[in-house]
Amino acid sequence: MKKTNNLSPEQAEELLHTLKTRFEKNKHRHAGIAWSAVQSRLEANPTKLWSLHEMERTGGEPDVVGQDPDTNEIIFFDCAAESPKGRRSVCYDREGLESRKEHRPENTAVDMATTMGIALLTEAQYRELQLLGEFDLKTSSWIQTPAEIRKLGGALFCDRRYDHVFVYHNGAQSYYAARAFRGALRV
Repeated sequence: MKKTNNLSPEQAEELLHTLKTRFEKNKHRHAGIAWSAVQSRLEANPTKLWSLHEMERTGGEPDVVGQDPDTNEIIFFDCAAESPKGRRSVCYDREGLESRKEHRPENTAVDMATTMGIALLTEAQYRELQLLGEFDLKTSSWIQTPAEIRKLGGALFCDRRYDHVFVYHNGAQSYYAARAFRGALRV
């Protein structure tokens, strides 16, 4: 049976309720943005709503973090306190996964994000997120890695320790129980 990227009306209603509750609870993340504008965009974009459902289902707790002044797109990031539980223990990308000789994880951050219809946070976006709260105090998150680093076999991840955001490197084939990835979605 082919998987569809559409939610049932009941799923959509439940997700919109969850997102609205989170939106209202965390107004400091999106000052000046009205929920009605967010809801209108979401209702007009069922595929994006499905992507948010996947973010929620995997533990990301997506929330609005801004609006693009040029396109008016609403920007969501995963705002779970720690890296999303449903996305942990993954290599960075398919090439990293296939380079492992043994103990391969089931998936990769890049493949999961692509399937979900979201993008891994960039380093700049990760730092923006950290201005809205304290995230990844016990976990870490893969971020988009520049091609020149990836070409040499590396991948980047971030966390927050000692009240600072750190960017580290690892082999793209590595994976850890406390490392996942955070996503961004524009609607």
